[in-house]
Amino acid sequence: MTEAKAPLPALDPANTPFWTGGADGNLLICKCDACHRWLHPPVPICRFCLSTDVAPESSSGRGEVLTYTINRQPWLPTLPPPYVIAVIGLDDDPELRLTSRLVDVEPDEVAIGMRVRVCFEEAGDVWLPLFTPERSRS
Repeated sequence: MTEAKAPLPALDPANTPFWTGGADGNLLICKCDACHRWLHPPVPICRFCLSTDVAPESSSGRGEVLTYTINRQPWLPTLPPPYVIAVIGLDDDPELRLTSRLVDVEPDEVAIGMRVRVCFEEAGDVWLPLFTPERSRS
């Protein structure tokens, strides 16, 4: 277990699978069994069809950088700058997006359209989903 680099989320019944699925290498995103839409952040009722038949499902964990920012401010002593925060469009659904940190890449190498895959950082009771370029094997 590593020390958290950023504040950790509070776990609740709806979000626990998302924050703990990384222990098994799975990016678990809620999906509606009625209309088959992905739902993030985790919710107990589908915002598209109002079904309560919602459950976590493994996503591909692959996608592309839609936009990003390079943080150069030292906001947290455990997360030294520069680091990249990106909005990732996941391959599972053209409307499914996650905002996360990019790792194993120099900030000046990041580009819109860059192919990425999920990786996880253990922090306390959660596994933070981060993204790394697909070429990376870490």
